Amino acid sequence: MSKSVFSFGNGIAEGTREWKDRLGGKGANLHEMTNLGIPVPPGFTISCDVCDSYLAGGGITAALRTEVNAALVKLEADSGRRFGDPLNPLLVSVRSGARVSMPGMMETILNLGLNDTTVEALAAQSNNPRFAYDSYRRFLQMYGDVVMGVDIHQFEALLTSKRMVAGVKTDAEVPAEALKTLVGEYKALVRHTVGKELPMDPHEQLWGAIEAVWKSWTLKKAVDYRRVHFIPEAPGTAVNVMAMVFGNLGTDSGTGVAFTRDPSTGERRFYGEFLVNAQGEDVVAGIRTPLPISEMQQALPDAYTALLAVQDKLEQHFRDMQDLEFTVERGTLYMLQTRTGKRTVAAAVRIAHEMVAEGLITKDDAVRRVHPAQLDQLLHPVLDPTAHATSICAGLPASVLTERGGMTSHAAVVARGMGKCAIVGCKDISVDIAHRRFTVGEMVVSEGDWITLDGGTGKVYPGHLPTVPSEVMRVIGGSLAADNAPVFKSYDELLGWADDARRLAVRANADTPKDARVARQFGAEGIGLCRTEHMFFEGDRITPMREMIVAHDEAGRRRALAKLLPMQRADFEGIFEAMAGFPVTIRLLDPPLHEFLPHGGEESKLLARTLGMNRAELTHLVESLRETNPMLGHRGCRLGITYPEITEMQARAIFEAAVKVKRRGIDVRPEIMIPLVSTVEEFVNQRQVVDEQAEKVLGAMGEDIPYLVGTMIELPRAALTADLIAAKAEFFSFGTNDLTQTTLGLSRDDAGRFLPLYVEKGIFPE
Repeated sequence: MSKSVFSFGNGIAEGTREWKDRLGGKGANLHEMTNLGIPVPPGFTISCDVCDSYLAGGGITAALRTEVNAALVKLEADSGRRFGDPLNPLLVSVRSGARVSMPGMMETILNLGLNDTTVEALAAQSNNPRFAYDSYRRFLQMYGDVVMGVDIHQFEALLTSKRMVAGVKTDAEVPAEALKTLVGEYKALVRHTVGKELPMDPHEQLWGAIEAVWKSWTLKKAVDYRRVHFIPEAPGTAVNVMAMVFGNLGTDSGTGVAFTRDPSTGERRFYGEFLVNAQGEDVVAGIRTPLPISEMQQALPDAYTALLAVQDKLEQHFRDMQDLEFTVERGTLYMLQTRTGKRTVAAAVRIAHEMVAEGLITKDDAVRRVHPAQLDQLLHPVLDPTAHATSICAGLPASVLTERGGMTSHAAVVARGMGKCAIVGCKDISVDIAHRRFTVGEMVVSEGDWITLDGGTGKVYPGHLPTVPSEVMRVIGGSLAADNAPVFKSYDELLGWADDARRLAVRANADTPKDARVARQFGAEGIGLCRTEHMFFEGDRITPMREMIVAHDEAGRRRALAKLLPMQRADFEGIFEAMAGFPVTIRLLDPPLHEFLPHGGEESKLLARTLGMNRAELTHLVESLRETNPMLGHRGCRLGITYPEITEMQARAIFEAAVKVKRRGIDVRPEIMIPLVSTVEEFVNQRQVVDEQAEKVLGAMGEDIPYLVGTMIELPRAALTADLIAAKAEFFSFGTNDLTQTTLGLSRDDAGRFLPLYVEKGIFPE
């Protein structure tokens, strides 16, 4: 039978960092830090697969109880304390730890092992009754909430009452006698709410906490987090049981969270927060607003020096920015966690770039560190710094706005990792949850009111502030010099490394010359899809397009197309010029014609007047073009086959534009795509029209321009006969939207109503 419980302590651990699938991220790194000689309280990890078995109905086996009991005996030996001993009690924390970090999504219980007897031993050993009863009330609150299901706000209300009676502002100032009374009130609250006593037997407490951690894997917030971040449901969470060290013993103790670099900007500076005389959950849960880590140098100088050495060692070892949790007990530093820190995309790019320069990682490593989808955030608009606005309050930058908490709280960490703006610990606001509003002095901001959050500075503004292009977009647009844009420099060099490593050419979608120029500035090596129909919606072009559609005969259509020809030619000229020798794939007209016509109202009246038609006649024509299923109707190559003059005009515009650009000394590489082909015969028909126009235009102008003619595989029949089409075509593209819809019989416009349920039930993969 395989082992399920793995111990660590006193510099020796059974696991390593490579065991994340088995021990979870937190557990694997606790074992790794122990093996590195970093001060970590002793403990043990219950492997992830036990969670899966438990949630599947396997319960707690006798074998697991035996392993946990053996690990407890070792933990007692390592710590020099006994679990449940009335004179020298071992107290433990019970924490979750999934394979992939899920900050704040699952449960933690601290100070487990306290009861009415062991609390007195803790008071005697520490010579600090206030500390002992503060630890006890924290345990009762966590256990009552997490294990027994009592609303945490009820505990908070009782604690708030004690602060008010004592006339103090913080939990740390509540006197010992008040805390002792509070312990009794907490126990009474649990008894009254759930109808039974909170257990006093430490072993019963332990198993209750372990089960609660397993069950927290199924909490809605945890399930939602996994879905959003594409984290698999298995393996589940490990459970880490570790000897308690106390940051709430007095002014020589504390707790904190730190990052080896700034997770917002990526700057190489020690960044974080700490609290004196507090426990870890006070920081990460946002219960209290902590102090900057720099102030720890004055408050706890020896521990701060030790922490600087540890953070440097861990970053060098893991070769990535680390997110650290630590506690200082009477001046001695203990590390409770290290993990890869979540960061903004700007920080991710800068950290990857600078770690290459520092020799920590390779260029290929740097490229892998930044997810491609993240880079999109660097293109988003930012608040206009010249806007005249007065902030109503300010907090810590981490569109989440909280009254309490710090920049390392779970809210800030999760928001940062998701690329969302978060401002936490905004002390000037007072949140009224019942009335769904907050106040700042005399100002009341209610649900539905506009506010603007600047996640970079931590300032909050009333109303809707204007935005300007981001630094990257300003450089791309030419309004900012690259030398004055540090974010752009890192971004540009990172993409350069990606170019060095890649084996595929990357093209862009562009429908206008402006789009094509931007695509080139972003490094596109061609246009993969130019949708010509979008050109017809520009300015006054829609009118001759509509003239063509309503024409009664070919002659009328050709008159209208003659007006469109120079417009299309000018667009193609601009695109060919912008791409300067890179290939341009141009898709001929694809949508059904009715999409270009108005559907009533003043626009219909104006069109009828422009075309010299009465409105009834126009309405009848529009209705005659309407289709029951336009996606599979008169569109794509079917339009070109029905009205070959449309294909002729577009092909002529392409080749005339190509010649004009070539004569300016610019290489031109047109690729013409026939849309919505289902048979080789359709393709051959339209290719013949294109080739005839090429011969006619190029022959008349005395030029030789190589070109390709291909198609988009977007129908099941085209996919099945692709071998026949390939014999006549020179390239394929794949239209996955229509191909997916027609293969599965799904409408992308309507399937959203039931696809989430299909994913939830496992019918379709996510």
